Amino acid sequence: MILAERQARIEAQAEALTAKAAASSTEATIVHLKLMIEKLKRELYGQRSERTMRLIDQMELQLEELESKATEDELAAEAMSRQASLPVRARGRPVRKPFPEHLPRERVVIAAPTSCPCCGSMKLSKLGEDVTETLEVVPRSWKVIQTVREKFTCRACEMITQPPAPYHVTPRGFVGPNLLAMVLFEKFGQHQPLNRQSERYLREGIDLSVSTLADQVGAATVALAPLHDLIARHAMAAQRLHADDTTVPILARGKTDTGRIWTYVRDDRPFGGADPPAALYFASRDRRQEHPDVHLATWSGILQADAYGGYNGLYDPARPGGPVTSALCWSHARRGFFELADIAASARRGPGAAPVSPIALEAVKRIDALFAIEREINGLDADERRQVRQERSRPIVDDLRAWLGEQRVKLSRSATVAKPIDYMLRRWDGFASFLDDGRACLSNNAAERALRGFALGRKAWLFAGSDRGAERAAAMATLIQTAKMNDVDPQAWLADILSRIAAHPAHRLDELLPWNWTPPTSEISAQAA
Repeated sequence: MILAERQARIEAQAEALTAKAAASSTEATIVHLKLMIEKLKRELYGQRSERTMRLIDQMELQLEELESKATEDELAAEAMSRQASLPVRARGRPVRKPFPEHLPRERVVIAAPTSCPCCGSMKLSKLGEDVTETLEVVPRSWKVIQTVREKFTCRACEMITQPPAPYHVTPRGFVGPNLLAMVLFEKFGQHQPLNRQSERYLREGIDLSVSTLADQVGAATVALAPLHDLIARHAMAAQRLHADDTTVPILARGKTDTGRIWTYVRDDRPFGGADPPAALYFASRDRRQEHPDVHLATWSGILQADAYGGYNGLYDPARPGGPVTSALCWSHARRGFFELADIAASARRGPGAAPVSPIALEAVKRIDALFAIEREINGLDADERRQVRQERSRPIVDDLRAWLGEQRVKLSRSATVAKPIDYMLRRWDGFASFLDDGRACLSNNAAERALRGFALGRKAWLFAGSDRGAERAAAMATLIQTAKMNDVDPQAWLADILSRIAAHPAHRLDELLPWNWTPPTSEISAQAA
């Protein structure tokens, strides 16, 4: 009787754990499918709103937690099911992608039996084999390269000869180019401060102090400065630039000032331009107008930006070198309406939340119609884009302006939707300028994407240690982001150019730029093998 009760209790516990595991698996599957839907929507239709990327990041974090939870519940259910002699129910998992073909394969053959386990006969014949593939990683290995320069003396004249010393990218060249590239990319591309890198290297048996790493970073920045200048020159030769800025804390007398990182992005691909893209960064301790005035002192063209007043000096007709044409960002304009028309957010806030604004909702629909047209003409040449905009976008823009004016007259000064309406109507020429020039874009998303790394990095490195530190980060970000925009692995590129730049002719430095660079033959051969 006692044994029966115990067995029944075990079976009940097993069934409960199985149900819990099934529920966890279902929850994880739902989140995974939602995440895939959002990613497919973004791939097919572009960025539906400025919140899309944040939503995807949140869903990925949620999926990570739910998958781990589901696996733990499944293992607990399996253990209890075996104890209760019940069938084990395995949850469905996504189909694993095949491992990349370029990875080397190591065969581990399990020793075959020498006799038949049934009759004991030694007459065994091989029928085939089953192969199970497991992805493994080889721990990072360190090595010291000894470069030997032999000395020779002449028996006739006693002259001593020796090959010249190898070139080093840094004056104290005890750090190899691959290691230096890794340090630079992890600090400025992956936002890992030098102190954390130093701690990790020490756990691997390599003592590289923070001061030593900082010394090498400073020397590498100087060595790479000529390439930075070439990228800056290329970016400033653009007919159109995306501009934006973001905050960066800068240490100052025991506290931090709210400094700024400015970016100017050249990307001609939306209007079929063949010139390679590039991103240029600057750092400053404040956000005064003088900074963009200095950055763009010799440049003129179309400036894609938000309505920040610091750019107004660039639009002055009396500006030396000619005025800059303003092309304001419709995503910024849409944001003000979207916040008042977000049905999902209003539902989450509960019954006491402010109702969804029908005016804001209608404005979002009209602006979305413009973005739908832009997705269709992305990549066409400037003349084709202008023609389509004149035929299809201009009527929508004209109707939107008239409709916003009509709605604004009906609203009080304190109405919440009046603010985004005034934001657009007061700057209408800047918003409508894209209609007359096919090179202009509807949004400033290119610049916002370029600043995304700094927004994420602030959480890791807390602040820049000085103005020079912020400027160094801006210079290295220029190199790394430009490489990414040209579909080049930043770390591999940095490693190669650091090994070559000291001996490379100065008049041929353009060969080392990301859009002209090709991986070394040895790297290609290794991948092929």
